[in-house]
Amino acid sequence: MKKINVLIVDDSAFMRKLISNFLQEDSRIHVVGTARNGIDALTKIKELNPDVVTLDIEMPEMNGIETLRRIMNDAPRPVVMLSSTTKEGAENTLLAIQYGAVDFIQKPSGPISIDLHLIRNEIVTKVLNAGKINVVKLKNPLKIQETFTRRNEEYSKIVLEPNRNYKKIVCMGTSTGGPRALQQVLPDFPKNYPAPIVIVQHMPAGFTKSLADRLNSLCEITVKEAENGEFLNAGTAYIAPGGHHMRIKKIGTSLAVNIDEGESRNGHRPSVDVLFESIGEIKGIQKISVIMTGMGTDGSYGLKKLKESGQVVSIAESQETSIVFGMPKSAIETHLIDKVENLENIAGTILSLT
Repeated sequence: MKKINVLIVDDSAFMRKLISNFLQEDSRIHVVGTARNGIDALTKIKELNPDVVTLDIEMPEMNGIETLRRIMNDAPRPVVMLSSTTKEGAENTLLAIQYGAVDFIQKPSGPISIDLHLIRNEIVTKVLNAGKINVVKLKNPLKIQETFTRRNEEYSKIVLEPNRNYKKIVCMGTSTGGPRALQQVLPDFPKNYPAPIVIVQHMPAGFTKSLADRLNSLCEITVKEAENGEFLNAGTAYIAPGGHHMRIKKIGTSLAVNIDEGESRNGHRPSVDVLFESIGEIKGIQKISVIMTGMGTDGSYGLKKLKESGQVVSIAESQETSIVFGMPKSAIETHLIDKVENLENIAGTILSLT
C-alpha cells in the first residue's frame, strides 16, 4: 500500500520533532519533510509534493491562515490545522476550514504543548483520513455571500417573542467538513422558519461557540450554542456545546435542551446518536433528520431509534458533495434514508416538507 507523504509545518523545532515521531510510528505514513514557517512551507511543497500538510496556525513571517490560502490557490492538497483553544484560535480554525482545511487538531496546552502525546492517536488518525480526501471538493466555493450582518453578541441572553407553537423539529449531525456544510445549508432557512433546528457537529469544547457565532452572522435564523435547560424556539438553530452531549426533552407542551458530560459514544461527545435517540422518544411531533459529511458511523444507530418513533423523514448528503462520505454512507446502508441530496439541495428539501 502506498504510504501517505506528509509535510509538517510548525515554527517550533520541538513540535516538528514530536509530530514527526508520532506519525512515523505508523507504517502507513512517511514524513517527507518539515518547515519552520509559511514561506518555508510553500517552498517545501514545491520541492517535496506531499500528499498531506499539517499546518500550525500561529507562526511568524507568514501565519497558517495565509499559508493555507496560498496552498489552496497554488497547489491544493489536504491540510490539517493545529490550533490553540483560545477564542482567537477557535475563530482562526473556523476561518481555515472555510478556506479549505480538511480538519483541525486542538493542541492540549498552547503553541508548544509538551503533553502532545495525549492526542497522538488523533494526530495519526486525522492525517490518515486526510490522505483519503478528494481535495477538489474542498476547493468548491460556497454559494453564499459573506455579508456579516453582525448581531448583538448577547443574543443568547435575549429572547424576543418566543415561538414554541411548532409541530416539527429538524435534527442534524455532521463531522469532518461539517462547518462548511452548515455554512451552506443554514443560510437558506428563512427567519420565520416554523421549527427549531438542533445540531451535533463533532468539535471539542471551546470551538462550538465560535462556530455558532459565525453561522449566526450569516443566517436569517438565529444560530447559537445550546444552553442547558433552555426551551427550543422556532426559527432558531442550537449547536451542541463541544465536549458535551445534547438531548432534547419534552416538558409540558415545550421542548427543552439537556446538556451533560456523560460517557463518549463511539469516541464522540457530542454524539449524533445520543441526540437522535432523545428525539426518538418525543411523541406527537414531525421529525426531520439530516446526516451530512463526516468520518465514521455516528448517527446511524440513532437513526434506527428515531425511525422506530414514526413521523420521521430522513435525509443524507450525497457522495458527490460530501467531503467525507462516511457518516452519510453508513446511514444510507441502514436503508432508512428517505432522500439522498447534494449539499446545495438539502435546505430546499427540508423547506419542502410540511
